[in-house]
Amino acid sequence: MTQTTPKAVFIFAHGAGADSHSEFMRTMAKLISHPQIEVVLFDFPYMLKRQQTGKKSPPDRMPKLIEAYKQQIVKHGQGRKVFIGGKSMGGRVASMIADEEQLDGLICMGYPFHPPGKPENLRTEHLQNLKTPALILQGTRDPFGKPDEVAGYDLSSKIQVSWLEDGNHSLETLKRSEVSTEQSWQKAASKAQNFILSLI
Repeated sequence: MTQTTPKAVFIFAHGAGADSHSEFMRTMAKLISHPQIEVVLFDFPYMLKRQQTGKKSPPDRMPKLIEAYKQQIVKHGQGRKVFIGGKSMGGRVASMIADEEQLDGLICMGYPFHPPGKPENLRTEHLQNLKTPALILQGTRDPFGKPDEVAGYDLSSKIQVSWLEDGNHSLETLKRSEVSTEQSWQKAASKAQNFILSLI
């Protein structure tokens, strides 16, 4: 361990189905970590309950998810730059509190712009006037928001959408793709890391 404390912390939340111990979450945390960036993973209350009981329960309602996220910001964010984000649902929760908490940046991986097959049910209203610098990393095959759909959304100029070729909702590629899932994840992590470093 070096004596210097990282200048920034990136609090990274899991999606609705898999917890912070999933391969995706652990891989991203490892790849984004940097001498200047500490990556913090955590589990929402319903996921902690699931781990204890072994029974699947649906995600908590948004107010409870938001409260749990804010507790992590208080716990880990003192005295340094704070970046938040998450995979899918975790990124959506983060995007809803970034401005209110006056944070330094937001990173969403596989943002759920709409439920699969329901492009009319948009979850973008709060993104129209977002003031926090944001990076959305989206796979071109993501059923929650494909390139031609997202191109038509009214998103804040603070949001940069970066596409991962052939990536699905978890940025995984097809066997026949020129880019492997491992490469896709590395590329996404590199973009996330560079985004944070550019703002500290």
